[in-house]
Amino acid sequence: MKRVTGIGGIFFKAKDAPALQAWYQRHLGIDVQAWGGAAFRWADAAGQPVGGSTIWCVAPQDGEQFANSASNFVINYRVDDLAGLLAQLQAEGCQVLDQRIDEDAGYGKFGWVIDPEGNKVELWQPPAGQ
Repeated sequence: MKRVTGIGGIFFKAKDAPALQAWYQRHLGIDVQAWGGAAFRWADAAGQPVGGSTIWCVAPQDGEQFANSASNFVINYRVDDLAGLLAQLQAEGCQVLDQRIDEDAGYGKFGWVIDPEGNKVELWQPPAGQ
């Protein structure tokens, strides 16, 4: 079974999320949207768009995406078979969190595991065709 197929997004904590978002927008030119992040659309070598994007997001330090994590960031990894991978990780003795988002509400399916150093890892199975 394939495990991780790519990176779907990077989320990190901020003490003052609006100020940090503004800094990234002003100094690095990241097009920060009202939800606190940006979607970097994938392109081929010629600059032509291809399916998919990578999400970048600055979130308040008390945001739910950081619950159960000892870290200031969460990396979202793309997977092909979320249920299968979570079952495999659990069988291997990994700390798989009970919380899952299994309904496909346009964003795909999500599950989480904690690595040996306490970092929360988000696993994401995108909707079909993405």
